[in-house]
Amino acid sequence: MEADRREEGFVDVQMDLDMILRNKRGEESARKLRMKIIEVVDEGDKMLTIFDTPRDIKGTGLLTYSHKVGPDDQWLYLPALKRVKRIASKNKSGPFVGSEFAFEDLSSQEVEKYTYKYLRDENLAGRDCYVHERYPVDQYSGYTRQTVWMDKDEYRIWKVDFYDRKNSLLKTLTFHGYQMYLEKFWRAESMLMVNHQTNKSTELLWSNYRFAAGLRDQDFTRNSLQRAR
Repeated sequence: MEADRREEGFVDVQMDLDMILRNKRGEESARKLRMKIIEVVDEGDKMLTIFDTPRDIKGTGLLTYSHKVGPDDQWLYLPALKRVKRIASKNKSGPFVGSEFAFEDLSSQEVEKYTYKYLRDENLAGRDCYVHERYPVDQYSGYTRQTVWMDKDEYRIWKVDFYDRKNSLLKTLTFHGYQMYLEKFWRAESMLMVNHQTNKSTELLWSNYRFAAGLRDQDFTRNSLQRAR
């Protein structure tokens, strides 16, 4: 079964992350994470994120089942409480462990999650881009719309503006340092989320990608979420 899935577009990957949080005064705090992902063509992805540092949140984990249609399933493991908490759909616009990324930002961005409107062509930092708006289908999304800059050469996303429920600019996400892996997978080295309303930001630094890591569906269960420390 797993061999069949790999032939049909099954991809599994592990990577390490550094999360840098900056407050409005520019003061920084750092966290280290690990992430595991199974990506399947025509199905939703599964993603497991575990914090290794700092000590007070070590072992905190987030398990996400993305779905092309309907709300995603997410569970948060809090080691201090020793229990798994399901994240309700209407709470997914909340911040993920104090960062500027919302829970919904950390699920895979399936095409079916949005409706779209083409806006214009535009040059962004020397790259020819398509600019379009996408509108979340989920009624509980924290965003009314998102403006996306995608390059014409490889269809990589370089910038996203997020607008809140009052239709005011809330955050901007920028992607930096795209690298190609295995001659077909583009991945950014850095993702910077800036909150324009609080002047806070969070940067994710991605490293040590390991493709074909041998991950299986049973590595993405609520029991594995509690064990992944």
